[in-house]
Amino acid sequence: MDTQIRTSNDIQNVFIVGAKGLGSYGGYETFVDKLTEYHQNEKNLQYHIACKANGEGRMDISKLNDVKKLSDSEFIYHNARCFMVRVPDIGAAQAIYYDLASLEECCRYIKKHQIPHPIVYILACRVGPFINHYHKKIHRLGGRLFINPDGHEWMRSKWSKPVRAYWKCSEKLMVKHSDLVICDSKNIEKYIHESYDTQNRKTNTTFIAYGAEVRKSKLSDDDEKIVDWNSKHKVVPNEYYLIVGRFVPENNYETMIREFMMSDTKRDLVIVTNPNNKFYDYLKEKTDFDKDPRIKFVGTVYDQELLMKIRENAYAYIHGHEVGGTNPSLLEALGSTKLNLLLDVGFNREVAEEAAVYWTKKNGDLYSLLKKIDSFSAVEIKILESKAQNRIEKRYSWKYICQCYKNLF
Repeated sequence: MDTQIRTSNDIQNVFIVGAKGLGSYGGYETFVDKLTEYHQNEKNLQYHIACKANGEGRMDISKLNDVKKLSDSEFIYHNARCFMVRVPDIGAAQAIYYDLASLEECCRYIKKHQIPHPIVYILACRVGPFINHYHKKIHRLGGRLFINPDGHEWMRSKWSKPVRAYWKCSEKLMVKHSDLVICDSKNIEKYIHESYDTQNRKTNTTFIAYGAEVRKSKLSDDDEKIVDWNSKHKVVPNEYYLIVGRFVPENNYETMIREFMMSDTKRDLVIVTNPNNKFYDYLKEKTDFDKDPRIKFVGTVYDQELLMKIRENAYAYIHGHEVGGTNPSLLEALGSTKLNLLLDVGFNREVAEEAAVYWTKKNGDLYSLLKKIDSFSAVEIKILESKAQNRIEKRYSWKYICQCYKNLF
């Protein structure tokens, strides 16, 4: 079944490629979910969202509410048309294949239904060697190609040198063969211009940040979900520092854990992250964290209301990300957590400004900050909490971000 919906000339059809789906906890996945949620009643916007049908990170429709299934490969969610794309089991190359297959399907659909002035928006820069072909194809169909370069994917330590070289080359080609580069960080936008502008060509960019909620969790303090979670992990509200993020070396878990272990705080360090046995074993060998009962790895939390409540109940949040643009977990922490201790890099300062306190990777720096923060007065905490929430409300609320996208599209 191939369903045609809202394709008249006064409607802007936007095809989004690169997120694995909706309803899962990932930056792009959350972005697409929120964008379609806030725009679901917009009469002049029609979204078409590529979703991964199989393999790692595949779309799970059962996680979504109010889904209207059209066929085995299409469904409506937030009034967006979502289409499933199958990928072969080819290991790490799955992500590249997925984007290419999604682009091919977008072009097929646009041509079949003669959709006027479509926008194809690609999240991340995985398919650079193939992008000139699709850029020309989309232009022949009367459309435009937008990209979001994410962070510095080519700098991530999980990739081998040849893979890093591919990501860097891919990024360069995608920036070159796009009509607009949408950057979720001013630092990323600056980097794009410094890296790829030439005397004859200035890259067309715009800055629209990632977003966050500016409300409290729907869970009350005595809700069964949070009470059970606290009991299971032996966690006491306001008596723990919190880390939330992907379990990868460039998020500086080793530094955060080592510096925390040096401190004499009575509070716990609660780490919400995905499983990674190899990295876990490496950290255990390097730091002996398993001998410190304050350090608690609690796995992942995909329930967004529960995660928001866990953030609210933390004494402080520690953020060690140093690669990438506007980080989702940082925005969510600023919106929910009273105190935020951030690694001092441009991306983090750009987002939080004076609403957080900062540390470096220099030996003893985070330890000294923890010692100071651990005895903050209620007034000092309240001042930083108010600054953080104010920062999110004015510049990073999903309502504001989605309005920016509406104006752009």
